[in-house]
Amino acid sequence: MAMGIAEVIPGVSGGTIAFITGIYERLINTIKTILGPEIFKSLRHDGLLGAWKKADGLFLTMLLGGMVLGIGVGVFGVTHLLENYPELLWAFFFGLIIASALYIGRQVTKWGAVEIAILVLGVAVAYFITVASPAQGSESLVMVFIAGTIAISALILPGISGSFILLLMGMYTLIIPTVKDALKTFNPDSLVILVVFALGCLLGLATFSRVLSWTFKNYHNQTLALLTGFMIGSLNKIWPWRNVLEYRTNSKGEEVPFIEKSVLPSAYDGDPYVLGVIILMLVGFAAVFALEKLGNKENA
Repeated sequence: MAMGIAEVIPGVSGGTIAFITGIYERLINTIKTILGPEIFKSLRHDGLLGAWKKADGLFLTMLLGGMVLGIGVGVFGVTHLLENYPELLWAFFFGLIIASALYIGRQVTKWGAVEIAILVLGVAVAYFITVASPAQGSESLVMVFIAGTIAISALILPGISGSFILLLMGMYTLIIPTVKDALKTFNPDSLVILVVFALGCLLGLATFSRVLSWTFKNYHNQTLALLTGFMIGSLNKIWPWRNVLEYRTNSKGEEVPFIEKSVLPSAYDGDPYVLGVIILMLVGFAAVFALEKLGNKENA
């Protein structure tokens, strides 16, 4: 559920949640298996039950069920918080991401020159993504498919949000309202966009999960260092106090933030809720270590 909620929020990655709950590598390997030839070989030789076990079926079913529910909560609930209490919501996730970066960094067994260089590269890449100017989106089904392929790849990277990638591509204000409309009204046009986007997601998952599985197997410390850098570099995007420099009209004719700039509380256009922000940062920070203990308990 937490992964589903996180993916609705630009700047917060479901991959982060998977990592701090201890299921990240298991998830990558499961996706690789379910979307690769291995599952068909198992089905042919071991039957349906063998394929179910090979695909880690119960784990995947519970995870996907929770994510679908979480996306529903995110689309209808978290969007309300973003509209009315953005500072407090961002503060919670800011604390969560800081603690998550520390948590992932601790998994690196040896920090050498190569790992440090890769960490710096990850920080630079993620920070550049946060300050890049969003593009103009398109309702073309080809673009919707491409957006799904790229965004889902970011979903499984801690520190890089699939929703934020959609924002950079100019597709966020099309995809999220369309998903909401498809779930509420089953509008045929919205359903077509949803299906095309989902097909793009499947292609992205099938490709990128294999890449990540290979890097974890062959370059474990370097991969963790890069992911740590991604999370540190992404902090700029979820800074609680950001002034909107430019708005854009979405597909429903609503004015939504398009380009933002991080500022200090004293320069913030609105109530900075300084005390509330500090408290929720600490709550987010503590939540990571609570999830870590829960994950360790489950693994045990």
